Amino acid sequence: MNHEPLLIGLDAGGTSTRALVTDRHGRCLGYGVGGRGNPISAGPERAADGVLDAIAQALAHSGRSLSEASVVVAAMAGMRATGDHGWLRDRLVTQGFDGALVFEADLLATYFSGAADTFGYALVSGTGACVVRVQNGIIDGTGDGLGWLVGDRGSGFWIGHAIARAAVQDLDHTGPRTTLTDGVLARYGLQRTDVRQFGRSEELEQLVGLLYGHPPIELAGLAPLAFEDSDAVALGILTEAGEHLADTLSAVLTGPGPLVIGGSVVARTGPVRDAFLARLGTAADGLELRPVSDGAVGAAMLAVRAAGGAADDVILARLTETLAAFR
Repeated sequence: MNHEPLLIGLDAGGTSTRALVTDRHGRCLGYGVGGRGNPISAGPERAADGVLDAIAQALAHSGRSLSEASVVVAAMAGMRATGDHGWLRDRLVTQGFDGALVFEADLLATYFSGAADTFGYALVSGTGACVVRVQNGIIDGTGDGLGWLVGDRGSGFWIGHAIARAAVQDLDHTGPRTTLTDGVLARYGLQRTDVRQFGRSEELEQLVGLLYGHPPIELAGLAPLAFEDSDAVALGILTEAGEHLADTLSAVLTGPGPLVIGGSVVARTGPVRDAFLARLGTAADGLELRPVSDGAVGAAMLAVRAAGGAADDVILARLTETLAAFR
């Protein structure tokens, strides 16, 4: 029987949780995906369920048990290193875990999913947007990540919000016509009509009611419309998004290094990335863009580090390669 302690890295997000079981040598022994894992957005009980489901799947692949894990690193947004973590620890203990539970920032896990360098940057632009500078293996500079109400410039939410405004202004005749409007109407089950209410088109009244009737963050679901469209309004929205993300990075940029990119907004080639690089200008020359799909590898890297191992390029390469067999 293999008695080497297990290490577990968790990339616990607001939508899903990924668990990677490894050893100190960086061999991926199991991988699992569970439900929402952030207690801030999902609530403690539901978040713990998502985390435990992901761990159970990963352990099933490894043929080992949670009692054999010496370290669990949970990478997630909004969790401090100190605080009441009983919502997760208590559930882990009931499954036999008696090791160290460590919380890390989700963006640090994103960074270590693509780089082992002690200095560099991570940019995540999915539903939200945030940039961090990593120095000596820890975050020492942060830009944005301030949420949909006052921040997240250039994010999927920001793009979706801009699309909704553009459609409303088109229908209200206060902005340019855009083919985005038909996409927005279709998304909400509406279409253009000749009917008018209170001096406005019926579809405008209905669209506004639907937009206000849903949580604001759901506007991020409109973002793909801009990438699928090629009219001037869509291009302008994507260009401005890229410029915002470049400005956020510039706020923490102090020198050349790897730039690990998470989220789909900048990861894909096209107008956002083009505008992002153009806005950075010569500062982009010292950056090596490294897109990653999520923070699972980085969470495992942090688990190796927490166990006293060397989270270096060798471990990163081994984790990335061995994880591929479980994806």
